[in-house]
Amino acid sequence: MSATARMLETHPQDLGGVDQGKLVACIQSCIECAQACTACADACLSEESVAHLTKCVRTNADCADVCAATARVLSRHTGYDANLTAEMVRLCATACRACADECSGHAQHHEHCRICAEVCRQCARACDELVASLD
Repeated sequence: MSATARMLETHPQDLGGVDQGKLVACIQSCIECAQACTACADACLSEESVAHLTKCVRTNADCADVCAATARVLSRHTGYDANLTAEMVRLCATACRACADECSGHAQHHEHCRICAEVCRQCARACDELVASLD
């Protein structure tokens, strides 16, 4: 069992009707995506053709920030605001899809972009699944 799942299990408050499996998957996907996007942006900055990767670096940085913030919001349950949380998760899915699209455009030349696009798509799916379970 992951640390994320164990922490949710030990929370003294009722987490409501949230599907804990989907919640754990989303938190973990967000954390993994934030790391992948950060690493991809760094790798892009190290490429010889860095001038062509400016938008990719920016999109990676934005996605990493949104994913990290979403993971933190999803990890807090005291004083939970369902509307804010659902909007945050929707925004995260949108950021992940945008980053996946941008990285896909460079994937044939840069393996780090291919991997990042894959991780972003997985995170978007996890976010979509969590939001669908909240409605």
